Amino acid sequence: MPNEHPPTAVPADAMTDLLRTQAEAASQFFEQILPGSARALPEPADLQQWGKVAERLQAMWLEFQSEPAISAAHAPLQDPTRWLEAIGTWYQRMPLANPDVQARLWEDGLKLWEGVLGQYGIGPAAATGRQEGIELPRRDRRFADPRWREQPFFALVHQTYLMLAEQVTAMAENLDGLDPVRQEQLRFITKAIVDALSPANLPFTNPLVIDKAIETRGESLVAGLEHLLGDVKRGQLTHTQAGAFKLGENIAMTPGKVVYQSRLFQLIQYSPTTETVLATPLVIFPPWINRFYILDLNPQKSFVRWAVEQGLTVFMVSWKSADASMADVTWDDYVAAQIEAIDVVRERLAVPAAHVIGYCVAGTTLAATLAVLARRGEAGKVKSATFFTAQVDFEKAGELKIFVDDPQLAMLEQLGAEGVVDGRYLAATFNLLLGNDLIWNYVVNNYLLGQDYPAFDLLFWNGDTTNLPAKWHQAYLRELYRDNRLVVPDSLSVCGTPIDLGLIETPCYIQAGREDHIAPAESVWRLTRHLSGPWTFLLAGSGHIAGVVNPPAANKYQYWTNSEPGDSLESFIAGAGEHPGSWWPHWLQWLSEQDPARVPAKGKRKPGGKGDPVIEDAPGSFVKAR
Repeated sequence: MPNEHPPTAVPADAMTDLLRTQAEAASQFFEQILPGSARALPEPADLQQWGKVAERLQAMWLEFQSEPAISAAHAPLQDPTRWLEAIGTWYQRMPLANPDVQARLWEDGLKLWEGVLGQYGIGPAAATGRQEGIELPRRDRRFADPRWREQPFFALVHQTYLMLAEQVTAMAENLDGLDPVRQEQLRFITKAIVDALSPANLPFTNPLVIDKAIETRGESLVAGLEHLLGDVKRGQLTHTQAGAFKLGENIAMTPGKVVYQSRLFQLIQYSPTTETVLATPLVIFPPWINRFYILDLNPQKSFVRWAVEQGLTVFMVSWKSADASMADVTWDDYVAAQIEAIDVVRERLAVPAAHVIGYCVAGTTLAATLAVLARRGEAGKVKSATFFTAQVDFEKAGELKIFVDDPQLAMLEQLGAEGVVDGRYLAATFNLLLGNDLIWNYVVNNYLLGQDYPAFDLLFWNGDTTNLPAKWHQAYLRELYRDNRLVVPDSLSVCGTPIDLGLIETPCYIQAGREDHIAPAESVWRLTRHLSGPWTFLLAGSGHIAGVVNPPAANKYQYWTNSEPGDSLESFIAGAGEHPGSWWPHWLQWLSEQDPARVPAKGKRKPGGKGDPVIEDAPGSFVKAR
């Protein structure tokens, strides 16, 4: 049917005037909320430089595209499929498409905009002009720089983001009809998405990035793209300066010798620095998810060096990063390896027993090892056991439990289809737990601002990934994290021996980190509920790494002890006494009380001496294998 009311033609001159008026209004508005925006553009004299920058950026991108593709199975940063699927599932569950929700967000947004712009003398809520000392309703350390408040545009951007982040997070936390596991998964992915969408992570909404690009005449953009493309090629986020650290020279440098080697580990014995040492040696089992030298970063931070200086004969297990030859390795092999290392040390020094330390997953394994020895009547091989942030009861295991439902486990199984799980996937997972600190902070600094990487030993260690045997990894997640079978007597067997933690009578020292996000303090505490022998529990300040690696000389953090700890972490904390500084001396006193006898530091107490053939110098070759 013909249109009875055809549109009225607008004369060309009138249309031009209308567009000009709208453009002027838009220009005035943006000049209000982003003062000096036109002046931020490069001067004509700089246009040639910016043209060269654009050419270099294009050339870098084209060169990257022309390189052979890296298999997604070996490059976590190149495989966004799983994240896109997760985001799609997240959106379906969130009520963002609900008209009522959208209306409320719109209303709250308008109120926020009026309130923020009013302080800058803009809009109906404006007073006589821009206020002194702008006070914005929401604060976040990502936006602490004054440039986020100097101009109303950036103030609006980050305040709107923070408002939406609050409301979306609240939706995820209050969504009904989900079981606890799904609820926690939704909460986790919501936080991950919200963190990723921060305006600080985008070049055109971050005033620091814009200022840096103008200041460097585009060179920061070139440096940032170089960093980004390099990380994509490696399949891993870089945290520290390449080549800044060399094992055995300025990191992992405590003197010692590799005195034994098997298919799974090398055993390092460190050289004594005291005339006498405790008669009972110390064997340390670090987690094979990471390199052992977290306990030997540098002389100032090294737990190993400090322990040697206190008169301990220290042995360290250096696990082999998994390769194709380890495709058949299971948890049984790691328990057997711990027993093997203890026996080697006992025989080497002609002593009946050793003190042992298990850190994180190696501590979980150590509990199984002690149970196996107890069942076999060989508990006397271990004088005492110390657990650094180790879990045996996984009911309250924290955020990592969100990765152990059946779909996630099936996906992880595909990653280990060749018998080995690439350590870069594990690093990416752990980084996600602290996304703003370990991911987005570096995206901004290194990709957007083009800053040089820092020379930081802890970050070097964090990026020095290890591969895992896929069979062990799957069994560990299914049987412990998901099914929590380790605390069920005789539910699991290792090396043909049923495991019952209740058989452990070995004196135990249990350390937990108050802010640990990998092994939550409440989860670590539960080890005390399954032991039959004497135990001491200590709660250290900070988290999974800094709570452990806290040398006395640093005089940082604090720790809590309680002579009557009660039957829960809450009761322990309620009656605990706080002590400043490192907990290491407290542990040393406890260890010395188990067996105070001392012997001269001679013979095989000094590795590599006359008549003592050794394999190589510490830190050995296993830790250097990639």
